[in-house]
Amino acid sequence: MSAAVITLKTQENGSDNLMIQRPTAGLSLQGRILVPGDKSISHRALMLGAIAEGETEIQGLLLGEDPRSTAHCFRALGAEISELNTELVRVKGIGLGNFQEPLDVLNAGNSGTTIRLMLGLLASHPGRFFTVTGDDSLRSRPMSRVVKPLQQMAAEIWGRKDNNLAPLAIQGQALKPIHYHSPIASAQVKSCILLAGLNTDGKTTVTEPALSRDHSERMLRAFGAELSIDPETNSVTVTGNAKLYGQKVVVPGDISSAAFWLVAASIVPGSELVVENVGVNPTRTGILEALSMMGADIEMENQREVAGEPVADLRVRSSQLKSCTIAGDIIPRLIDEIPILAVAATFAEGTTIIRDAAELRVKESDRITVMAQQLNKMGGKITELPDGMEITGGTALVGAEVDSHTDHRIGMSLAIAALNASGTTTIHRAEAAAISYPNFTSTLTEVCR
Repeated sequence: MSAAVITLKTQENGSDNLMIQRPTAGLSLQGRILVPGDKSISHRALMLGAIAEGETEIQGLLLGEDPRSTAHCFRALGAEISELNTELVRVKGIGLGNFQEPLDVLNAGNSGTTIRLMLGLLASHPGRFFTVTGDDSLRSRPMSRVVKPLQQMAAEIWGRKDNNLAPLAIQGQALKPIHYHSPIASAQVKSCILLAGLNTDGKTTVTEPALSRDHSERMLRAFGAELSIDPETNSVTVTGNAKLYGQKVVVPGDISSAAFWLVAASIVPGSELVVENVGVNPTRTGILEALSMMGADIEMENQREVAGEPVADLRVRSSQLKSCTIAGDIIPRLIDEIPILAVAATFAEGTTIIRDAAELRVKESDRITVMAQQLNKMGGKITELPDGMEITGGTALVGAEVDSHTDHRIGMSLAIAALNASGTTTIHRAEAAAISYPNFTSTLTEVCR
């Protein structure tokens, strides 16, 4: 066997170039690996710990840039959060409704989850004023999807482009409960409104067109909130003036991070990987269903439940993938995994269609345009659709200079594509991976044999 040559070089401007040279023959991926803690659960554990009474202990927290942004913001609001230098983090909460007015602007960095969920909590603190912002990417991402329902609850929020873009200013108010019928299935929208409802008299309900990930509901219940769920209508109701109490939270491995290895081992011949301790919450397993439709060889082993979340080890072996159509209700359950699914489709037989995924255009980058452009540089055949992609598989990729566009999922997806591309691929701004997967490059080196 021959290993890929993987080199990370820091440039004078501080950004990283990741160079991957595939050997002419013999590369395979082997081993057992752990992936970082689930990003969605990490955010929510920090936030609920901050507004609970008593201490919350979080084990397995993702030590990426996005949770660090959440911790930074909630420290500024009065919570005591230990430094994020080990996967065991302690949070001393201040109790619901007790945010202090921060001395400075709250900076959510690159994290859409941080800013959108936090808005619901900030808006429901009467008499206090807050300003929130983020990096260049976050300041270009739409906020009206949460601002408008919050305004229906009587929130006062101002921002650029008709209150759609950060920086945003929030004058806390005594909110009123609503029943919000969301036009999109979005866990961020749902969670923002539920968090606003926590500190609001009465019952606040969110109804979605399809089921989005339910980490907020599971964790809110664990912390003591009163929730009711109607699965037939995709509705969830929270009762206001809740009392939350600190908990012990165990964060499983992030299936969005595991997805890179599931695809990598599927497309590199002779590979077999076991990804241990992965969260397999049914609202997040769309990636497993999509890869199954494509003929991937994936087994769930050692299935169990940890702190209210289903967990399993995932064994994946290489296989010849085939094309399929990915659309409809499955999309909210794999929206973050579509960039790496595009890589899988590039090596599948036939033409894969991805539809109903217009949400990808307002992520950290326009993931439809960027994935099409970058994979096409490598010889792929991807056509953009307004709400997705048409991917013709079976075309040999060649090494090229590509760019992450500072989007962590784009950068890591291109690295996996490079494993099956002849020659050398250079991925510019590869440091973006640190948003959700700080040790991605070292794990890539570890599994390449």
